[in-house]
Amino acid sequence: MLVDQIGDVTITNDGATILKQLEVEHPAAKVLVELSDLQDQEVGDGTTSVVIIAAELLKRANILVKHKIHPTSVIAGYRLAMRESVKYIKKNLTIAADTLGRENLLNAARTSMSSKIIGTDSDFFAEMVVSAVTQVRHVRKNGQVVYPVRAINILKAHGRSAAESQLVDGFALNHIRSAQGMPKVVVNAKIAFLDFNLNKHRMQMGVQVLINTPGEIEKVVQREMDICKDRIQKMFAAGVNVVLTTKAIDDMALKYFVEAGAIGIRRVNLGDMRRLAKATGGRVLMTLSDMEGEEVFDPEAIGEAREVAEEKVGDGELIYVKGCKTKAACTIVLRGANEFMLDEMDRSLHDSLMVVKRMLESNTLTVGGGAVETALSIYLENFATTLGSREQLAVQQYAEALLVIPKTLAINAAQDAIELVAKLRAYHNTSQLKEDKAHWKWMGLDLIGGKVRNNLEAGVVEPAISKVKSMRFATEAAITILRIDDLIKLAPPQQQGR
Repeated sequence: MLVDQIGDVTITNDGATILKQLEVEHPAAKVLVELSDLQDQEVGDGTTSVVIIAAELLKRANILVKHKIHPTSVIAGYRLAMRESVKYIKKNLTIAADTLGRENLLNAARTSMSSKIIGTDSDFFAEMVVSAVTQVRHVRKNGQVVYPVRAINILKAHGRSAAESQLVDGFALNHIRSAQGMPKVVVNAKIAFLDFNLNKHRMQMGVQVLINTPGEIEKVVQREMDICKDRIQKMFAAGVNVVLTTKAIDDMALKYFVEAGAIGIRRVNLGDMRRLAKATGGRVLMTLSDMEGEEVFDPEAIGEAREVAEEKVGDGELIYVKGCKTKAACTIVLRGANEFMLDEMDRSLHDSLMVVKRMLESNTLTVGGGAVETALSIYLENFATTLGSREQLAVQQYAEALLVIPKTLAINAAQDAIELVAKLRAYHNTSQLKEDKAHWKWMGLDLIGGKVRNNLEAGVVEPAISKVKSMRFATEAAITILRIDDLIKLAPPQQQGR
């Protein structure tokens, strides 16, 4: 539980979120905070692991330096160990994700959620996450297939249980119709996206209107009203039946919407509007003026969707835009008891969405539960004995540092870490020595049963890119800090005239 100075509370298990909110003074510690943030951006999951590995590498480097081994030798050894680790993961510990089909995506999402607040409902949410990511599949012009997680909109609504969250095909907006007289549903929606007011037109500052007779005041007021009316009529003439604007729509303008049977939604977030415009093939208009100074509505700026509807969710209503024309977009509506729980569910889902996205894009998966770290530890120990230089000691320490992951997993699950890790090492050692036992390389921890099992068969999988990146990032962070031999605090700059 994190409490800031104002008293705002955050309850979270996400490593990057915790570190980001901590008030860190020490410069070396700041490197670790940035490290978890980098892992969050690049992979989305494994933010805690990467910091634990980096901290363990530093701890062991410190022991070596105390034993009169120069930091340069330690750095060289760590670099060598990292390169060998990445090579070994890519060669021996990865499987092509598409050979195992949809099931492995579900397993990866479940693995990512296992330590999170939604772990108890992991089957339900894994199905939702995989469906959401596969729905937003997009092929670029160069043939590259991408899965933009941004196209998945996550909305939070209070009330009901987490298991009543739902996945909606389309885009949802946390807004309601601007007037009760408007229809609740518009089928075959033609949507206009505006970034300006639909209010009674007001003359600009500095414009002078000279009036000779009282009757002319009426005409000026009428013309101001007509300008707004003309704008709305031009949109309706082009076939628009749903209007979204980031600014206001006044009561006078709403009258025309109700008469035309169109939906108008005001004060929409510009970011949401841009994403929706992209998905429906429309364009956000800043003004209706053309090159000649005339006001015209360009029909090409209209977005199209199968349906726009207002539906009741929880205590309020949401606007759903379903069946977008050009790009698939989907929305996850989360339900939960309170704000803290919803925020934490949002963070957990983001991690899982990123894991599934990475797995689909990189098409490589590996096994979780400490299997990769233990296999690397055994391999690096053997590799270290082939080196005849000081780097041997650094590579050995790197190998031992990796065991911090299976140890931490076992301790967190209230199991005997020493015994379990010893068993796990025995399996991996045998798998690397005997070819007929090579399949033991998938052995990892079963934390519920407190035993060692084949985690590939058990479905504890994650993207290989997550392991590779965390190795690289943790090693680089440790090296960055190892390079520093002195900390000098600079005096604040003297201001002139003092």
